[in-house]
Amino acid sequence: MVRDAPAPAQRDDRPERAGLVLASLIAVATVANLNLSVANVAIPDIGKDFDSSQTTLNLIAVGYSFGLAASVLWFGALGDRYGRKLLIVVGMSLSVPVSFLAGFAWSDDVLFGARVAGGLCAGMAYPTTLALITALWSGRARTKSIALWSAIGGGFAALGPLVSGILLEYFDWGSVFLVTIPLAIVALGMAVYFVPSHVNETTEPVDNLGGVLSVVLVGALILSINFWPVADMETTALVLLAIAVVATPLFLIRQRRAANPLYDLPIAARPTFWVAACAGIIVFGTLMGTAYVSQQYVQNVLGYSTVQAGAAILPAAFAMVLVAPRSAKLVAAYGSRVTLLSGYVFLVLAFVGMLLLWGEDTPYWQIAIPYIFVGIGVGLAGTPASNSLTGSVPVRRVGMASGTADLQRDLGGALMTSILGAVLTTHYASAMADQSVSNQVSSTTEAQLQLSFASAENIAAAHPQDAEAIIAAAKSSFLEGDQWAYGAGLVSVLIGAALVFFVFPKREREEALRSSYHAVDASGGA
Repeated sequence: MVRDAPAPAQRDDRPERAGLVLASLIAVATVANLNLSVANVAIPDIGKDFDSSQTTLNLIAVGYSFGLAASVLWFGALGDRYGRKLLIVVGMSLSVPVSFLAGFAWSDDVLFGARVAGGLCAGMAYPTTLALITALWSGRARTKSIALWSAIGGGFAALGPLVSGILLEYFDWGSVFLVTIPLAIVALGMAVYFVPSHVNETTEPVDNLGGVLSVVLVGALILSINFWPVADMETTALVLLAIAVVATPLFLIRQRRAANPLYDLPIAARPTFWVAACAGIIVFGTLMGTAYVSQQYVQNVLGYSTVQAGAAILPAAFAMVLVAPRSAKLVAAYGSRVTLLSGYVFLVLAFVGMLLLWGEDTPYWQIAIPYIFVGIGVGLAGTPASNSLTGSVPVRRVGMASGTADLQRDLGGALMTSILGAVLTTHYASAMADQSVSNQVSSTTEAQLQLSFASAENIAAAHPQDAEAIIAAAKSSFLEGDQWAYGAGLVSVLIGAALVFFVFPKREREEALRSSYHAVDASGGA
């Protein structure tokens, strides 16, 4: 058993060559953050190339975060036991051939598989970066390091669409999956040379059965959401949902009985932990889900080029990078609860702006305002959500804390993208079925029109005499679908804000709880 470090509030430690170590960890995290977002701009091109359904496009968009979300808890525990640096090296090494497979995928099924495999590789490396920050830094130095990690990572995730848009002007869609390969090689080299080995690691065995159950639980849940709106897939969706429902109590029972649980339930029950985890899932999921739907909106409805679409989201990136480092000062001055709620206020404003402003002929300045609000909201709420997790656990459990912090991004991204994508799919198909153009085509063609906007474009190209009517109907249907998606996003944000307001402790109570947690952890208590 490794002794727990003193409470973060009592020390302000940092490692040797702290700047290089932090830069290395951020570089590793950046590979994952870019991969999470580079697919969004390419989705319309991928859909046209493979004539994919909207559901398949949803799965390709969510595949990377799906692989990450399913594996971070298990891989985080493996890093705690066998070496966090080792997992970074393995994850970055494997991400290179997987990126090649995605870039040269010969079908949308292969592309989805490559995206999931890439997420699994990132699951080895990404959670380890936050675990090492938690183990190597303490006190305000840790909060500032997490703020930089969150801001730069989120900023690069928001820059992903612009990078993709520029590449798509000159190359095919496969190029967006190859762009992270040079960065992965650089991050691998930096990690090998600068990241220290064997920092506050444990010698206890890993709960591999719990790891398998966590993968089954997350995987079945996300796939069931994506398959739910698909015709003839209702039974499959129900079976997957049933598997997730059964796996949940099995996972919890296993964690209560395991000698060294993957997820320490008494620690997870701390309000500064579980409320922050739920809040973060909604915050980061909002960013990824909104980016996925809105990137299709500006291309499909407004007719933006790939570069214009990628650049459109830059205000969110700039706002996030500017605000996130300052959120650390707000946490120190006012506590996590106030800072989290401030972020949620801006997220509510963002979705209200999308619902009221975004239509068929919306000028860009009205597109930019909700994006700015999203960036400010995520920038404000991201740091306290992650910092509250890592500050609520003993050092020997940083793998669990960092895995949960990554679940905020990955499970949040996968769930929100799946939910918003499913809502978009359902209402697009319903609206398209009601369009008058459906009366002019065969039943087979009508079913294809309802698959996705990309399918409608392909049919329009094959029927030039009806092309204008088909595209107009597809735009109208897409607008109806994305308005429902933004409405679902607004509801989820309001639920998250209510949870933080009513359950997360106020500043004085938060500090008292953390002091009691550190006292219990330092004494070896549960």
